Amino acid sequence: MSQAVQVSQLQSYERSLLRSRLSLTRADRPRVFSLGGREWDLFDEVFAPVYSPSTSVALELLGLNDLEAGGRSGSFLEIGCGTGVIAVTAALAGCERVVAADISPAAVENAAVNADRHGVTRQVRAVHSDLFSGLREQERFDTIFWSSNYVMGPAGYEYKTVHERAYVDTGYQAHRRFVEQAVHWTAPGGRVLLHFSDRGDLPALYDIADDCGRELVTVAGRRVREGEYGEDMVEHMLIEIRPLAA
Repeated sequence: MSQAVQVSQLQSYERSLLRSRLSLTRADRPRVFSLGGREWDLFDEVFAPVYSPSTSVALELLGLNDLEAGGRSGSFLEIGCGTGVIAVTAALAGCERVVAADISPAAVENAAVNADRHGVTRQVRAVHSDLFSGLREQERFDTIFWSSNYVMGPAGYEYKTVHERAYVDTGYQAHRRFVEQAVHWTAPGGRVLLHFSDRGDLPALYDIADDCGRELVTVAGRRVREGEYGEDMVEHMLIEIRPLAA
């Protein structure tokens, strides 16, 4: 198989939408799953980390995959929190104020339940938010993180379920808003971190950054096998988004 065909299959939005449907309807979809040495509740219609390596990879890229990891501090915002694994783990690692935001009401509830499960309800607040729309006007964060829906779908595609939004971004509309807006929500010295992969369109992301006056810097990466729905090797990367110097 040629490299061009392999890339096309990796970046296929139809393939990602099929994965979305399969992960919702599997007979073995669990109510509770294990990840990062902990147990987590999984609600219906919420992205299931057991069928994708992305959440475990995100923990590793952020340095949160060690159960004994600590020494974190400050505030942490997770966009697209899903079950809340990243947000809750950040709180367990020492972040004093964590916001877990998601466009899916079921995911917001799921993240809140997992915060309670792990005893961090004082640190973690789950909010219904389309990117930054549900945040308090004056909130600012030391770290903003999004494990994005990096597969690009056609701009005219209409989502059939909110769950599909976890898999595909139509026309990279959400990515453009995130790249442009995220830096405005950082505290002084704060960082914006995007978990992306080569299943996404990296040149398109760089074009968006240029349009928005942003610099993209890859700060970590890991190559992993997809596993559950294919044996493709996928390069995951943690990209810092910075404003261009004036």
